[in-house]
Amino acid sequence: MAELTYRQAVARGLSQEMDRDERVLLLGEDVAGAGGVFKTTAGLLDRFGPERVLDTPIAEQAILGAAMGAAMTGMRPVAEIMFADFFAVCWDIVVNEIAKMRYMTNGQLSMPLVIKSGGGGSLRLGAQHSQSIENWAMAVPGLKVVTPSTPRDVVGLMAAAVRCDDPVLFFEHKGLYAAKGAVPDGEIVDELGRAVVRRPGRDATVAALGLMVPRALEAAGLLATEGIDVEVIDVRSLVPLDTRTLLSSVSRTGRLFTVEENPRLLGWGAELVSLAADECFWDLETPCRRITTPHIPLPSADNLEDAVLPSVARIVEEVRKGVHT
Repeated sequence: MAELTYRQAVARGLSQEMDRDERVLLLGEDVAGAGGVFKTTAGLLDRFGPERVLDTPIAEQAILGAAMGAAMTGMRPVAEIMFADFFAVCWDIVVNEIAKMRYMTNGQLSMPLVIKSGGGGSLRLGAQHSQSIENWAMAVPGLKVVTPSTPRDVVGLMAAAVRCDDPVLFFEHKGLYAAKGAVPDGEIVDELGRAVVRRPGRDATVAALGLMVPRALEAAGLLATEGIDVEVIDVRSLVPLDTRTLLSSVSRTGRLFTVEENPRLLGWGAELVSLAADECFWDLETPCRRITTPHIPLPSADNLEDAVLPSVARIVEEVRKGVHT
């Protein structure tokens, strides 16, 4: 058992899969010599060499075009888009080519491609470098969407993503890169589309993703002192979505709260609330509540960014109000 940071776990997961399969290669801006702008690929160049760990120009369309071609011809590439915000530069390739290639070729071509990227706020990087774009991705048929919250899950979900024959968008939360956690020795492989119950409870279900998971857990601990027993579910994967785990919890607790860093309009929580209304209507004790970021660009000032991102205090307040309604 090793104690790793989230960023070290990214390198550990990539290394595990590159050791296992020589078809796995890594490409992106500064992923080789510099070890990644967030140091998530440190040491991989020395271990696997420049033929499998490749620095690219600052050209997101070229990075994904090359990765797409490699995937179509038998490789299993992992391409890095440095900041999730920069998916906007290459969105046509992601949406109209990568996501649809298997369909357009009637299954003759698969697309075993992982696109990893750092997303999310809390580092004071402003509106163009702090977005959580999982909502963009989950709206596109043909893409799988993953956001781990712990170092252990980074390794296991990276392995699952690399071994998948369809394209996976793997979002690493920048605010978690320094977070530490225990990672077991040996091979770790998870299953895409599996949520995890981080804390069992009976009074309310709180579904969270990425950085919001540790905040939800801290809030649950505070609410427990008031006699409110909260179940916290780490969604982990938005596509596929583990509706069985999530909705069975909602049916049992009778209350659903989603904690989303994405802007409020068209958030992933809206989809989950819609499913709960369809499938769990007669089990609900109170209306479902979404705890989200407002529909505004993220500010760079620390006090303003803290004000708009869902906080522990805000989660406590919203759950308290919902339970006592």
